[in-house]
Amino acid sequence: MPTLIPVISTESQAFARLTPSAKKQFRKLGTLSCISLITNKMIGTGLFSTPSIIFKYCNGNVPLFLSLWLLGAIITLSGLLIYLEYALKLPFKNGGEKNYLLRVFRTPKGLSGCIYAFQIVFLGFSSGNLFAFGKYLWYAISGNQAESEDNWPSKLIGVGCITFCTWLHIRRPNQGTALFNFLGMFKIFILLLIIGIGFLVAVGLITVPKSTVSLPSDLNDNNLYSVAVALLEVVYSFKGWENVNYVLQELEDPYRALTFIAPISVIQVTALYFLVVVSYLIVIPKQELLSSGVLVAGIFFNKVFGESITSRLLPVLISFLTLGNVMVVSFAHSHVNQELARENYLPFSHYFEDINHSLILHWFITVVILVGPPSSEIYEFVVNLYIYPGTWINLFITIGIIYLKLNSDKEQWNIPESTISDVPEPAEEETAPEPATTETASLSSLASSATSIHSYTVDADADAASDHSYTEFDLLLLQASRATTKHLKTFSVPWICILVFFAANLFLAVFPFVPPPTGSRDPGSIPYWCFPTVGTGCLLMGAVFFYGRKRYYKFMGWQEPSYEEKILF
Repeated sequence: MPTLIPVISTESQAFARLTPSAKKQFRKLGTLSCISLITNKMIGTGLFSTPSIIFKYCNGNVPLFLSLWLLGAIITLSGLLIYLEYALKLPFKNGGEKNYLLRVFRTPKGLSGCIYAFQIVFLGFSSGNLFAFGKYLWYAISGNQAESEDNWPSKLIGVGCITFCTWLHIRRPNQGTALFNFLGMFKIFILLLIIGIGFLVAVGLITVPKSTVSLPSDLNDNNLYSVAVALLEVVYSFKGWENVNYVLQELEDPYRALTFIAPISVIQVTALYFLVVVSYLIVIPKQELLSSGVLVAGIFFNKVFGESITSRLLPVLISFLTLGNVMVVSFAHSHVNQELARENYLPFSHYFEDINHSLILHWFITVVILVGPPSSEIYEFVVNLYIYPGTWINLFITIGIIYLKLNSDKEQWNIPESTISDVPEPAEEETAPEPATTETASLSSLASSATSIHSYTVDADADAASDHSYTEFDLLLLQASRATTKHLKTFSVPWICILVFFAANLFLAVFPFVPPPTGSRDPGSIPYWCFPTVGTGCLLMGAVFFYGRKRYYKFMGWQEPSYEEKILF
């Protein structure tokens, strides 16, 4: 299966007349790449470390432990279905949650877009995974933990990693896609390996040494706070299921990706997650899993292969798994940054309309967050700071789908399928426009943005590519889009999924502000309220930017900033 698949035949005369560099921009991500976008982001270091933490929060209660993982899977699938309804009833555009927020929260125009822009740009970094990458790779190279005060070896390796990923996406995009495709499949192989080992141990074909570790003495009865923290960790472990929604314009077949590839990929990963957790319980004795302060995957492989092999091989393995996450996050988020810039939601939007500049923006934010804070608890803090603001975005998106369903007639939301299917066939022979000049290209881009997400219902032409120029090949792409749109169907998410996702995100948004029991945290640790406060504050900064920009333009005597329109200057 090829890594990148053309939208239409590359044997056409129009394609043959394009320059080599122009041909590349019309190659889209195929099935394998869609799967890799999801698996690479969902499967990170969390599955190899957090199960032991979650098990301890559950105080060794196996039924409760497994129930929380099942509940996490249900929450994930509920969110996926909500995003599916949004995506199928709006144009197939890059941006993900940005498009969904704009469809619901329309006034004042631009506010929701600016808030989302601050969340995805300034908190959509890869710093947590890069720190883990540097830590494990440094250990594999030197045999020593990076325990200096500032963990500079880990940080410098992380900076090198994000620099390499950014360079690869800019200079060798096809090779970059091939790499994260390979890493996505490699992650699935590792999970299958762990599950297979667990099965062989369960049937007695592999024996593992018995544990000499006694049960920890600090176990208490399950309390509401510890169970809530465990659920928080479980839900965080599933993060990444929405990655395809960010780059719909980069996909060969967005409809198939949304309705088939994404659900199958998410179900596959959640099933593998659960089976991996079961394998941990089979291979690792309960008392050892509870008392472990190290990577749970390290204990697992030590039991099977011995410490001499695992001590060096496992850190390299986890580094590769982390690299896949960094690759797809930088790819997806840079395209979201570009889409936000095209619609004027960023400072200096005109500059960041270039995808290479959007990649560099992601690189810069990631490096600043990676090297700036003190590192005693950087990984936990940065991971929480990356994930937490998204819970507020998910909460508002869920409120939005409730509003649209309750006001479907007013909002023209539940459009009958016939409205979508009655798309006219393209004419057999249609004269292609002359190659666009710079001026006409800009006007074409402006015209293509006339149909706003704010008021979008269903329009067959709304998915036309809004690039910097309009060529003969663009016409063929539009014809292909019309042809494939003819048989599309919409989707309506069940109310039970909406209620589950709403309750879960309300809990995830509010619970981090609840103080932990006295004595449960180290005196010198980062305050519990720090990451939810910083994350929420960053969202509010988006509102400050929106109103401050408006006042600044008025003070300078300029026309108010426009949003969702092509910037011509």
